[in-house]
Amino acid sequence: MILFCLAIVAGFLMLAWGADRFVDGAATIARALGVSPMIIGLTIVSLGTSAPEIVVAIMASAGGAPGLAIGNALGSNIANIGLVLGVTVLIIPVAVRSHLLRREMPALFMIMLLVLALVMDGVLGRIDGLLLLAGLVLMFWWLIVLGLRGRQDVLQAEYAKAIPDEHSIKLPVMWFLGGLLVLVAGSRLVVWGSVQVAHEFGVSDLVIGLTIVAIGTSLPELMASIVSAWKKEPDIAIGNVVGSNMVNMLAVLSMPALIYPSAVEPQILSRDMPVMFAFTIAMFAMAYGFRGSGRIGRLQGMFLLSSFCAYLFLLYLQA
Repeated sequence: MILFCLAIVAGFLMLAWGADRFVDGAATIARALGVSPMIIGLTIVSLGTSAPEIVVAIMASAGGAPGLAIGNALGSNIANIGLVLGVTVLIIPVAVRSHLLRREMPALFMIMLLVLALVMDGVLGRIDGLLLLAGLVLMFWWLIVLGLRGRQDVLQAEYAKAIPDEHSIKLPVMWFLGGLLVLVAGSRLVVWGSVQVAHEFGVSDLVIGLTIVAIGTSLPELMASIVSAWKKEPDIAIGNVVGSNMVNMLAVLSMPALIYPSAVEPQILSRDMPVMFAFTIAMFAMAYGFRGSGRIGRLQGMFLLSSFCAYLFLLYLQA
């Protein structure tokens, strides 16, 4: 058991470091090639912060543990709001000023409704996976259009300041490839250790994916959001959560559907999907700002974090 736990911890550390290098390398390469910081932030950064979940989902599905991959996708969305956003605003309350983010949040809700419709039949199959990938392509096309139209949005200045600007791409390419290799290695450790722990405790891969793996793969989003809020870039802090959650629903969930089609456990529809919708609606109500800039303060952060802890306790009781 000690060996399994050490493998999980080492894997999480590798995922956090690898994701950071992967995102920095990809974003710097894109900026050196003349891509707008807004486009980089809305697409590459959103995809990169979900890289741990995507790679873990591929490894878990290829290893015959689709429940772990599905639990990771749903659990990461819940953790991104309850844990990542909750902890971030407890440290530094954030204000949401970006008009683009106000468009992204309803889009996230629509993507979740699509996922709900696809799993209502109790099966996540290859047709569902292809539909999710098509939705991912459509989402990125829409984000690029928004980025081109919203060059005066406050996110433009925040991304321009946050994304490294290098003239040479040799070092960023090395960081990109190195980060990718570390992501793959770390994900293999996490999946192997998590499956072994699940077997030792006699709990399902789904529960392990919803808890241990989801929290661990959300570490890059947690660090990115805290750093962004600390640097007075609040819209990036919220944008990391919203963008990552959209990618989780489309890219991460498509992996088990395409690689290892399987039945969806009943608890997903009766417990986990409703909880994910509740957290998303709460974030929407706090951050949207119907009469101006939205603001999420420490009281709301405490509510989100305590609700996340209550959800984990519920999983513990049921497991």
